[in-house]
Amino acid sequence: MAMLEQRIQQQFFDGADLKYQSAEILARPIADASAALLAALTSGGKVMVGGGGAGAVLAQHMARMLTGRFERDRPPLAALALVMGSEAPQQVRALGLPGDVLLFIDDGEGHSTHVISAAQAKDMTIVVLAGRGSQAFGELLAETDVLVAVPHERAARVTELQLLVLHCLCDAVDFQLMGDQAP
Repeated sequence: MAMLEQRIQQQFFDGADLKYQSAEILARPIADASAALLAALTSGGKVMVGGGGAGAVLAQHMARMLTGRFERDRPPLAALALVMGSEAPQQVRALGLPGDVLLFIDDGEGHSTHVISAAQAKDMTIVVLAGRGSQAFGELLAETDVLVAVPHERAARVTELQLLVLHCLCDAVDFQLMGDQAP
């Protein structure tokens, strides 16, 4: 049993190490991403949140935090979670408008290119949260788009950090909309 407990503790240590290593690297891209979300939300636009695999679950959570609440009450913000799979580009084509943001949470399995292409065709700003394979987004994204690249290979660690990034984005949007109050 002691060996299993050690293994479990190591998961916590690895997760904590990644958070410490990523704080400085990701602060600027997360701030840029929050600025993109805020620009859309304060000018009558919306945030369309999608993802593949675990990213699809995180997308549902993010849309709920924007339309509902993160840590304090505020008016609902215009956001929607995209369905998974090939239906997502159709949703973007049908509902996306210039000035909207596509927030895509990539699971490293390559589900993103069609959705991103659809958003580009609609002149939307694109924010991608990626882990493994994040370098592939370099050629895909425009100067005005934002890539938040988690520096890790393990999918589980990347997903854990992507959740933290989403919480940081919600906190940053709330801070910019409502000022600095304790939640």
